[in-house]
Amino acid sequence: MISVNDDRNDLHFRKAEFDPEDCPPDCSRPCEMVCPANAILLKRMSEGDEIQDGSHARGKLQGGVITERCYGCGRCLPVCPFDRIRAITYIRDLATTSALLKRNDVDAIEIHTRGRTTELFKELWTGLSSSIGHLKLVAVSLPDNGESTVATMHMIYSIMKTDLECYNLWQLDGRPMSGDIGRGATKEAVTFAARISSMQDRPHGFYQLAGGTNAHTIDSLRKVGLFRAKNDPADSNALIGGIAYGGYARKIIGRVLRRIPSKHGHAHIEDYPELMLDAIKEAFNLVGPVKC
Repeated sequence: MISVNDDRNDLHFRKAEFDPEDCPPDCSRPCEMVCPANAILLKRMSEGDEIQDGSHARGKLQGGVITERCYGCGRCLPVCPFDRIRAITYIRDLATTSALLKRNDVDAIEIHTRGRTTELFKELWTGLSSSIGHLKLVAVSLPDNGESTVATMHMIYSIMKTDLECYNLWQLDGRPMSGDIGRGATKEAVTFAARISSMQDRPHGFYQLAGGTNAHTIDSLRKVGLFRAKNDPADSNALIGGIAYGGYARKIIGRVLRRIPSKHGHAHIEDYPELMLDAIKEAFNLVGPVKC
């Protein structure tokens, strides 16, 4: 699966960025402490170090955002006491995405939309329409926009249905990128699912939950009769058949990944079977109730 977006303002397609040399030497570095992905690493330079322009460091900071780790949660932005951090947004190129969809190793696409208008979605879909026939699944992820949500979903489905020859899935993004915060984060996601479930005219397709999902989500869904377990006929009429764990999955797997540098330096987890097994166990404990 590949993920695309129809709007440069989508939170899922941004990265934090700042120049550590702009940071005051006495900064307490709250950005580093608040980052859930350990994507900000700062080191105070010693007096004898030199920076790029040849001048002495004089206690300045070096490092910054590790782009590969940053997933755009934005928690660093409000905590910077000097307002030095920027959010850089991006959008996938249509030609490149279309070419990817025609490859044999890509059979699904996830389209993120803010759902406030369908014009951008239509533009994106039209640009990809010649490649959609290669897919087995099209997933559309959108947030809760109140009373207009279902109407927007119907409009999106009407745009897709002419070219749609595969399964379609709606991903209800209750509270984007917040599942690792705690138990309360899942309430908004479950509330979103409950409201969509109560509507008789909801659009065709499978449904899964995202945004604020964590270890408490399945129990919360079951309490309101919304979770459809794979092998439980009693749940066959429940709306939610899947759960996307984003930030929370990163958090629990990250506990294992962080053990690699401390024990082995830079390495791939596949090179260390004992850590790989631990990561698989963590993942299975999370998704087992959904898959089994």
